[in-house]
Amino acid sequence: MQEKLLLIGLAFILMGIFITIIAFFLGGKKIEYAFGGFIGPIPFGWASNEKMLILLLIILFIFSLYLFFLK
Repeated sequence: MQEKLLLIGLAFILMGIFITIIAFFLGGKKIEYAFGGFIGPIPFGWASNEKMLILLLIILFIFSLYLFFLK
């Protein structure tokens, strides 16, 4: 089970990188990005602009609530 989840996660990461590269070459515009994760229970993130960062932190907060109530 864990091997399948690992492969699914890696596939999503590679798809995201691939889509970003394609968008860069086709669009030629500035690419907006956001990256985040958790250090313990605390969400963190980096983004190319403030709106993306706020959206990312909201998503991470909702995900942390989901994980909290899952257990």
